[in-house]
Amino acid sequence: MARSNSHNSILCRQLIKVYGQGETQVKALRGADVEVRYGELFMLVGPSGCGKTTLISIVTTLMEWNEGTCEVLGQDIAAMSLSERIAFRCTSVGFVFQGFNLLPALTALENVSVPLLLNGLPRPEAEERAKETLNKVGLSERTEALPRQLSGGQQQRVAIARALIHNPKLIVCDEPTSNLDHKTGAAMMKLLRDRAKKPERSVLVVTHDPRIYGFADRIARMDDGKIIDVLEGKERKKLL
Repeated sequence: MARSNSHNSILCRQLIKVYGQGETQVKALRGADVEVRYGELFMLVGPSGCGKTTLISIVTTLMEWNEGTCEVLGQDIAAMSLSERIAFRCTSVGFVFQGFNLLPALTALENVSVPLLLNGLPRPEAEERAKETLNKVGLSERTEALPRQLSGGQQQRVAIARALIHNPKLIVCDEPTSNLDHKTGAAMMKLLRDRAKKPERSVLVVTHDPRIYGFADRIARMDDGKIIDVLEGKERKKLL
């Protein structure tokens, strides 16, 4: 499908997402609008339970929604079949999950190699690129370690390496610095920001960490299932 707006990697309008039915019904999104541009690192901030994780789950094609429209990388994701969504994630999306989601039986090297193997790259080449990427996140000495042998911060860096390795057009991160000290967190954010600045690329970060706000081009504040404002320039600096 041709890209309908060449400036936006994400363009979602009036998204509504409801969990449950009847008296147990919870409306997680209440007409949320989000627009992420190519070439930017876009942050989404707000209190726990405001709908941030639901929103990024929709954007990354992991979750259905009830009403509204959502285009990602120029494609109407509502029109995709299940197999098309899986292929789309494999080739075009990198996701850093809050819980890391590393495969426990695989080493750090093997975990990082997975996106390349899913895309058909031969194992020796995939593992060579995984070594290079793990080196970029400061884990060249831990390539053969299993997740249980790694600290939380090290697992987080493995997850970031896995999101970067296949050079996706969109990287989405859920709390990517929650287990990292300030210096390491800043180094990881620089990696992500550098990736966002490459042609036809963008990065969306959900965070509660004010230490990293300065890496954002724009910061969207979310509350009660909606984005209430988007700050940039001088307005963005008020949060720093």
